[in-house]
Amino acid sequence: MVAVAEEKLRQRADYTYRFNAKTGRHGWMRLTPAYSVKVVSGLLEGLRRPSRVLDPFCGTATTALCASYMGHESVTVDINPFLAWLGRAKLARYSDGEISSARDACGRATESVKRGAAAPSEPPPIHNIKRWWDPASLRFLCSLRSCIDAESGENSAERRLLLVAFCRTLIGLSNAAFNHQSMSFNGGGRSRAFDRADMRGMFADDARFVLGGAAENPAREGQMVLGDARRLHDAVDGRFDMVVTSPPYANRMSYIRELRPYMYWLGFLESGRDAGDIDWSSIGGTWGVATGRLGCWKRPARPFRHPVLDEALEGIETSGSKSSEILASYVAKYFDDMWEHFNSLVKVLDKGAQVHYIVGNSAFFGVLLPVERIYAAMLRRLGFERVKCAAIRKRNSKKELVEFDVSARWPR
Repeated sequence: MVAVAEEKLRQRADYTYRFNAKTGRHGWMRLTPAYSVKVVSGLLEGLRRPSRVLDPFCGTATTALCASYMGHESVTVDINPFLAWLGRAKLARYSDGEISSARDACGRATESVKRGAAAPSEPPPIHNIKRWWDPASLRFLCSLRSCIDAESGENSAERRLLLVAFCRTLIGLSNAAFNHQSMSFNGGGRSRAFDRADMRGMFADDARFVLGGAAENPAREGQMVLGDARRLHDAVDGRFDMVVTSPPYANRMSYIRELRPYMYWLGFLESGRDAGDIDWSSIGGTWGVATGRLGCWKRPARPFRHPVLDEALEGIETSGSKSSEILASYVAKYFDDMWEHFNSLVKVLDKGAQVHYIVGNSAFFGVLLPVERIYAAMLRRLGFERVKCAAIRKRNSKKELVEFDVSARWPR
């Protein structure tokens, strides 16, 4: 059953992943690599009966997709409105009629672009947008966005699917590369020139890919909730048998950074300050105004305290770097937020529930931050049993950086 689920969900899982033909690099970091699908499916395979599965950090809905394809009831939560929108698009079950209507709407939209039948939409207010797209690509995207709206109903399944395809196309045409920690632009150079017919063909290919995935419905439709993982008891109903999730890592790498082009084009952002506000509301966020706010942030009256965390915070703060204090505050806030999350989590777990947190450790100024050990300490403090930290894989060329599965069981 796991192999079947992996085969069916992989196309939906990769909806917004796109190889950038201009730069010769991958666009936005691959959302759901085969590794993630394999790990999540393997964990869910241990469930002997249909269960309620929760992912409190949705991301791109890998856990919920796996659970739904394997016949479980899945609920996933995210604080980012774009990810909530994308999660709903991925988790929905689509009828043959909706797929057919989306295919027809795609044909009409590309033909309208060809004829210039609709006035182009205004480009989104992305700072220095010309770094992202050359003039021809930008004109095409504005025209395509307008034609999609003209040829599909508002809030319809057809528009949702075409906009997912649009997201693939816009990153495929961009000059940006997201395959390393520091986002870069190729300076306007390209490996090939695109004319308008090439661009229409790219969108048509992306739409075929998305509709092909949409036609493979999961056994059950999952639920996507826009909410805060620190207040799960307010966001979800009922209790859960298993939690499988990959929370933000404590590495000061903002998720909003990679999401910005999609969020601007789809209307979820109107300014850089909006992006900073969303990032500040997220666990581990440091984009824009979020970094400035860290300078005024104070720990709560009763934070989570543990010798391992205290030693790491002291090491970062006394490292001698000009940003040592702000990064120590970042790490402290990250774990205070996760402590709040874990306290909320226990309110929605059924007796004997299994939890799995896929998370990597980090390093700041030569100080190793053993995130997995601190997670384990939090779970033990709350009364979880059978707490374990199992190394899954190395994260990059630095041998000390590893990804772990931190697992535990809530008492029966």
